[in-house]
Amino acid sequence: MKPSFDLSLYLVLDPGLCAGIGMVETARRAVAGGATMVQLRDKEGGTAAMVETGLALKAALAGSGARLIVNDDVAAAVEIGADGVHIGQGDMSVIEARALIGPEMLLGLSVETPDLAARVDPAMVDYVGAGPVFATPTKTDHKTPVGFDGLAAQVAACPVPAVAIGGLKVDHVAQTLAAGAKGLAVVSAICGQPDPEAAARRLRAEIDRLTR
Repeated sequence: MKPSFDLSLYLVLDPGLCAGIGMVETARRAVAGGATMVQLRDKEGGTAAMVETGLALKAALAGSGARLIVNDDVAAAVEIGADGVHIGQGDMSVIEARALIGPEMLLGLSVETPDLAARVDPAMVDYVGAGPVFATPTKTDHKTPVGFDGLAAQVAACPVPAVAIGGLKVDHVAQTLAAGAKGLAVVSAICGQPDPEAAARRLRAEIDRLTR
C-alpha cells in the first residue's frame, strides 16, 4: 500500500546550500517547522553517497510523518527504502521507473507545459512538480519560467495533484495555491537559511492561514 502524502510544504535539499549544517540537519529542522515532504537531490553525489545520506535522512525523519523522496536515482531510493522517487522528463520513462520501484512507492514527475501535464498517467504517477514558476539558480538546466498563469494551466491540465516549483518564497504562497497547486516545493527558501526551522515555520503558517 502506498504511503499517504501531503504536498503542502515540499523541501528539495541542495547539498551546496545546505553545506553549513548539512542536508540531514536541514531536513530535520525543516520538518520540525512544518515541512511535509523532503526530496534528496544531489546531482553530483553518485548512488553510494545518495544511499548514505538517504539512510541518515530516513532515520532523522522517522516518526515525523514527512515523506522521503529521492530525485532521479531509483537504485538509491530502493536501497534506502524511501517513500518515493521523483524523475524528470529527461530521465527514465515513467513505465520503467514504476517497474523498478514497484507499486507501493510514490512516483513524482516534473512537467513544464500543459501538454506534458495532460499526458500524465495517473495509474503510474502520483503527483507532478509543475513549473518552473520563476528562474532559480539552484537548477541551472530548468525550462523557461511560466509564471503563475502558466502554473495554473499546467495544474488544470493535470490528472494528479501538483506541487509548484521554481524560485518560490513565502510571499508566493497565496498565488501558488490560487493557481490550484497543492503546495510549494522550495529550495533556497529553507536550505541555507540561518534558521531552517523558522523559515519552514513561516511558510507553514502562511499555507495554513490560506487553507484552513
